[in-house]
Amino acid sequence: MGKKVHLGLIYGGKSGEHDVSLQTAFAVMGELDYAKYEITPFYITRLGEWRVGPVLGGKPSAIDELKLVPAVGAQVPAPPAIPLAPLLDRLAASSGASTGSGQPIDVVFPLLHGPFGEDGTIQGLLDIADIPYVGAGVLASAAGMDKITMKKIFAYEGLPQCVFRYFNRAQWEKDASFFIMECEVALGYPCFVKPSNLGSSVGISKAKNREELIAAIDFAFRYDRRVIIEEFVDAREIEVSVLGNEDPKVSVPGEIAPSNEFYDYKAKYVDGKSTIHIPANIPNKTAEAVRDMALRAFLAIDGAGLSRVDFFLRKNDGQLFINEVNTMPGFTPISMYPLMWKESGLPYRDLLDKLIELALKRYADKQTIDYGGSGGN
Repeated sequence: MGKKVHLGLIYGGKSGEHDVSLQTAFAVMGELDYAKYEITPFYITRLGEWRVGPVLGGKPSAIDELKLVPAVGAQVPAPPAIPLAPLLDRLAASSGASTGSGQPIDVVFPLLHGPFGEDGTIQGLLDIADIPYVGAGVLASAAGMDKITMKKIFAYEGLPQCVFRYFNRAQWEKDASFFIMECEVALGYPCFVKPSNLGSSVGISKAKNREELIAAIDFAFRYDRRVIIEEFVDAREIEVSVLGNEDPKVSVPGEIAPSNEFYDYKAKYVDGKSTIHIPANIPNKTAEAVRDMALRAFLAIDGAGLSRVDFFLRKNDGQLFINEVNTMPGFTPISMYPLMWKESGLPYRDLLDKLIELALKRYADKQTIDYGGSGGN
């Protein structure tokens, strides 16, 4: 057998989606082939401290173990927080630094959701350190995380989407009455209020009147300095999974029937009662339109590796609207991304292998780029 690929898994993080990241990491660690990979865990605490664990010999038995804190009464101390410079030395493949196995990290899988992970920040850090990693680069990650920027890109590409309005905290505090009036005229009630730069339905509210709108906006500002408000569409929620780099493929579509009034955080990750239909029961023509629009959206933001693309299918006339691109979708047991690929003929473990292969291929392709230029100083 050849040398194992040394895979660094980064998870946790400072965002409100810390617990979601732990669920994703737990699921991924349980499905990776330990005959192919040796795995070093990199846990980021809620305070942003980095801890590095020993090379894993197999799947953790509980999510709490991912925090790299010994059980109560254990004599072994928790791994200390690591400053950034030594951390990069331990991560960087070019440094030859060891994490305990004698082999440097070959590729990183950043299993982070939300700000400080899914938004391009960790991707920029890994780019600077010249480390291969799974998933989208800085541009696609940032655009995919920020709903306002994403929707502007969709508009430029001519992709149909719901009517929306947006503003920042300073604008709201200066002239709240104007924005209330604009939302009521352009969107009406009910409408959805969301932080611009967050995922997993954190901070999202459905407002049915002016009082609820104001409360929802105040709530959304807890999570970001900009807020986006979208019209309500009585629609079915259709999703597809995208996999690839320059020549991506798209899975069969799936459909979510939320357990709550809309597909919020609880419906996604807590109660497990939302109904999933894979493949979605939609006409072939609609399925092809979903797949085509997903490809256009993925390429428009310069996606790489993986993305889940979400749509609304309006019930009264079958009109399709793109909702968002998620560049680091969850890998929990009830997550749509791996389930749709499983239905498309690509099992979970093979999907992880493919993502790691795509990461290494993208890194190799980037090595052909002349970043300095022949005529530079």
